[in-house]
Amino acid sequence: MSRRAPPPANEQTVPDDQDQGPIEIALVGDLTDNEADLTDRLLGVAPGGECTIYFDSPGGSPYCAMSLVTLMRVRDIRARAVVTGECSSAALWPFAACTQRLVTPYSVFLFHPMKWQSEEHIGIKEAAEWSRHFAELERDMDVLLGQLFGRSEDLINQWIRTHRYVTGKEMADAGLAELIPLQPLPAAARS
Repeated sequence: MSRRAPPPANEQTVPDDQDQGPIEIALVGDLTDNEADLTDRLLGVAPGGECTIYFDSPGGSPYCAMSLVTLMRVRDIRARAVVTGECSSAALWPFAACTQRLVTPYSVFLFHPMKWQSEEHIGIKEAAEWSRHFAELERDMDVLLGQLFGRSEDLINQWIRTHRYVTGKEMADAGLAELIPLQPLPAAARS
């Protein structure tokens, strides 16, 4: 009977019979407040690798959303989304960038126009430039959202214009996600 030598103290081991599966990332709360951690977690996924992202977020900064989408796309990360609660506002972009999108009948999504908020005192010229930039950013991001979902932005724009809360079932009916029951995923769907 042969015995393996113990690994060096700084080396982590995983039992041979234990499959780690893809990295799991919780995207919970405001994107902006969690941007550094979310970025670090995505950078922990090897280029071309897989991960599962669990969503329960009201949104946050559109810039943070675009940063996460950019990391996922330029690093060719194949992410599975699972919406455990809410996926609204800016959180919709990283959700749409996922290669598989799973929702429950209780998942909820809020589509709305971007909101501009400034807590700083700014001059009129800066405000005018911000307004111009913001209108362009909103237009470009709405088009991108349709592209990420892989369909025309008509339905999505209708939801945005009407500040629409959309259920998981409606997302599945629209072909934007797959509806799953509240039970363990089959083994094939987990890996």
